[in-house]
Amino acid sequence: MTNWRIRDFHSADLDGILHLWESLKATNVEPVYALSEVLASCEKDHAVVAVQGEQVVGAAVGRAAHDQGWIVFLATLPEFRGRGIGTSLLASVENRMAPHGLNKLSALMPESETRVEAFLSRGFVLKKNLRYFERRIPVQRQELEPLSQLGGRILARDLWENVAGMRNEKELLERRLVLPLAEADLADEYGVVPPRAVVLFGPPGTGKTTFAKAIASRLEWPFVEVFPSRLASDPMGLAGALRETFLEIAELEHAVVFIDEVEEIASQRSGEPPSPLQGVTNELLKIIPAFREQPGRLLVCATNFIRALDSAFLRHGRFDYVIPIGLPDRLAREAMWQRFIPATVVDDVDVELLVDRTEGFSPADIEYAARSASQRALESAVYGMDSDGGASVREAVRKGPATQDYLDAIADTRTTVSAEVQQEFLEDIDLLGRV
Repeated sequence: MTNWRIRDFHSADLDGILHLWESLKATNVEPVYALSEVLASCEKDHAVVAVQGEQVVGAAVGRAAHDQGWIVFLATLPEFRGRGIGTSLLASVENRMAPHGLNKLSALMPESETRVEAFLSRGFVLKKNLRYFERRIPVQRQELEPLSQLGGRILARDLWENVAGMRNEKELLERRLVLPLAEADLADEYGVVPPRAVVLFGPPGTGKTTFAKAIASRLEWPFVEVFPSRLASDPMGLAGALRETFLEIAELEHAVVFIDEVEEIASQRSGEPPSPLQGVTNELLKIIPAFREQPGRLLVCATNFIRALDSAFLRHGRFDYVIPIGLPDRLAREAMWQRFIPATVVDDVDVELLVDRTEGFSPADIEYAARSASQRALESAVYGMDSDGGASVREAVRKGPATQDYLDAIADTRTTVSAEVQQEFLEDIDLLGRV
């Protein structure tokens, strides 16, 4: 657990900035910008500081001009380096500059500076012969307004890395989707046509939405989720609103477009007279070919009930892949438990036993059990200490949940996916999967 935090710069932090400046000079690093420029930018531009208690232990200062942003100052006290503070400071100052619609963020560093990991981990590129870093902002200034109107957003860059376990699914998505989209020129050399649309299917709670967001994060493309239930109230009707939404999406240079529970608008067409939703399904079937003609975008549809989808919807030419997202295997469950158990107690918890007891659990089930165990342990520490004359509240809470807390929570967790649903999913992989 970190004992530092990041907040906006206050005028009272000037002494801390000066101390950081002097710490750089003490290591024979001559900052590119003069101290007067850094202090001026602290007051009128964008500045954040990392603090431990009341002590300033790091700072990042940025300046925006038109569509270009510059990192004016980045420093961490020597004894706090190597803790990820620099990367977090860069992320925070970039977030504060984002409303300017930047398409490039750059940094000039002195030749003697060797601590560049914070920039590299934030996606900056080192330019040869210069200590010059730049990072392309995925959304251009002119796209900010239409993206906002669509309810779209840029997701954090680390979502992909934070998807615990599910190694096989991540590798498949990386190879089939991310690689040809991220390396479009290289894909073209090999005659690979980048995917334009994909269906993710599987039981509820297996992480389909999480994977869709992680793909957008990995590509650094805007993520736009289409909610048919919200569009249904549009005066144009659901079909007309859906068509208008995709016309607006066409104005974006890049986008990952996500439709969850797509069976609601693409179910099997049948019945006389036609049901009202058949017109919506027909409209969606028209939209997808037009969407596929536009480069730099990916449609991701997710469903828990792939058998309910109209047969024409899954036809070759509309979706490049139909990818199953199933229950986590043993390695994936272990990775999830390692992530959810507090670092202060993980060495004292029998993780292997938890992995054994959660076979058949979805990622959502495991997360619920982990949160429930933590809550139970907290309540026991606070409300149970008087009866047994135990340690103080502070000491008891610090100990955190134990193996038995997790086992009790697991026993009380009702799994999302039944054996029957899991069996149907395995059959669907053979019948409808396309990877």
